Amino acid sequence: MQKPVLVVMAAGMGSRFGGLKQLSPVGGHGELLMDYSIYDARRAGFETVVFVVKPELEAEFHRRIGDRLSRAMEVRYVHQRLDDLPAGFTVPEGRIKPWGTAQAALAARHVVTGPFAVINSDDYYGPHGFQSLYDYLTTHPDTPEAYSFAMVGYLLENTVTEHGSVARGVCVEDRDHNLVSVTERTRIESTPEGPRFTEDGGESWTSLPGDTLVSMNLWGFTRAYLEEAWARFPAFLEQTLASNPMKGEYYLPAVVSQLIAEEKARVRVLPSRDKWYGMTYQDDLPSVVEALARMTREGLYPEELWQD
Repeated sequence: MQKPVLVVMAAGMGSRFGGLKQLSPVGGHGELLMDYSIYDARRAGFETVVFVVKPELEAEFHRRIGDRLSRAMEVRYVHQRLDDLPAGFTVPEGRIKPWGTAQAALAARHVVTGPFAVINSDDYYGPHGFQSLYDYLTTHPDTPEAYSFAMVGYLLENTVTEHGSVARGVCVEDRDHNLVSVTERTRIESTPEGPRFTEDGGESWTSLPGDTLVSMNLWGFTRAYLEEAWARFPAFLEQTLASNPMKGEYYLPAVVSQLIAEEKARVRVLPSRDKWYGMTYQDDLPSVVEALARMTREGLYPEELWQD
């Protein structure tokens, strides 16, 4: 079995953050948030990282993170482009928004030939999930009955921010800890009474228990995911170009849900109690910096990552 590689989705626009949050320093020596996730992945066993970036930002990624990472890992770059579409489709005039997380993962289809993990560049996941995922990917190849995927699941109460709403994939698992479904909730807020979500712009709210299982886009796949996502891309585009051509997104979990419903994939849920940290908003930045400084003082991370 090939060694798993790590795919980092880093081409998002950061509209709520107000800038390129992927490249905002959070560590004492200029480390980015993704430095810590990649460090956790490296000590779990991952040896290759593939950055999915905008073409115009590749040189900046080289300078800000890739060059120092290359001392410890193989580093590769792929581009998420609006015009990377199946034959017969073109970008609608006026669209600037990327096509979503499934297309971001597909940007790596020409360099990823075996199992891989995929993460967001602006989330801190904690070390436990990477170790669980690496162990799973190295011991669970696809079977004749179904593809063998995995997802690290987090407790909702560990993944919210005090500074606004977040989007989360609310998950259901069966008694054998296989994923049954993922429902995207694009506006979840934290309140003194607990998390809640809205589907109508805040006109009404539904409470969610703090121990609700959610996806943070820490997934483990075989090569089959990329092949299936590419094959299903035309159907998504046909629907979206007719209904929401400027903002429709091809979500990575939506492809997973289709494969589960068709009984083509089994997705093992790997639980993590680690606390998430992220930079959805500018106001999140100080708490992220403080949390990483505390974890460094406690010895979870060295004072300077990627030292020779």
